[in-house]
Amino acid sequence: MKTSGKTLGGNTATGTLKWIALICMCCDHAGKMLYPQIPELRIIGRIAFPLYCWCLVVGVNYTHSMPMYLLRILGVGVISQPLYMLALDHKWNEPNIFLTLALALLGLWGLREKKLGSAVWLPLLTLLAATPLNANYGWKGILLVYLLWAVRESRAGIAAVMTAFCLYWGTTSSAVGAVFGFPLDRLLNVYTKPLLSPLLRLQALAILSLPLILIPMKGRYKMPAWLSYAIYPVHLLALYAAEQFVK
Repeated sequence: MKTSGKTLGGNTATGTLKWIALICMCCDHAGKMLYPQIPELRIIGRIAFPLYCWCLVVGVNYTHSMPMYLLRILGVGVISQPLYMLALDHKWNEPNIFLTLALALLGLWGLREKKLGSAVWLPLLTLLAATPLNANYGWKGILLVYLLWAVRESRAGIAAVMTAFCLYWGTTSSAVGAVFGFPLDRLLNVYTKPLLSPLLRLQALAILSLPLILIPMKGRYKMPAWLSYAIYPVHLLALYAAEQFVK
């Protein structure tokens, strides 16, 4: 199985990025289930998904076995689903984030190998499948992975894609009026309002992940493969335990 052989324009320290994404995701889930009165936790949580998307792009760029990569993603998703339902009060037909990542990975497989027109029909098929499968973040989440893959060699391209996508993504999400007690409308005036107001929406604040994706990190931490997959179900179990303690 070949790798893409491309030099990436963004941060390739995926071990560190996965830890940051996990912390942000824990904040998001804690904000949803334990502390809904603290909206800042949900804001921090917006950082997680784009980091996982970028880590997937980096992983596909370097992996030597796409089938094994896909099986690991699917396996963790299946194992995590009962805990996901338990900890976050979801139903069986509301799959966790690993289904979204698996669909995106399947499309990236087609984009990388380009066999029998797979660079066209396989990504399109996964985008169409997102809605009936009720994938987390829907077709938009899968599309973000494909866009990042398309511009993976260019820092400017990554920045442009993330900015445009987050602005589009934020249009249907709620406005963010204050952060840590600071009213954000103080930042808005006749000059800054056209620029800032579209970004001051919950999902648009996923743009906060952009510096982490772009800026190279020194002293890279290489996360063991088993740990990178185990931390997702473990954090769900910890969240469920915390919920029982609070109750």
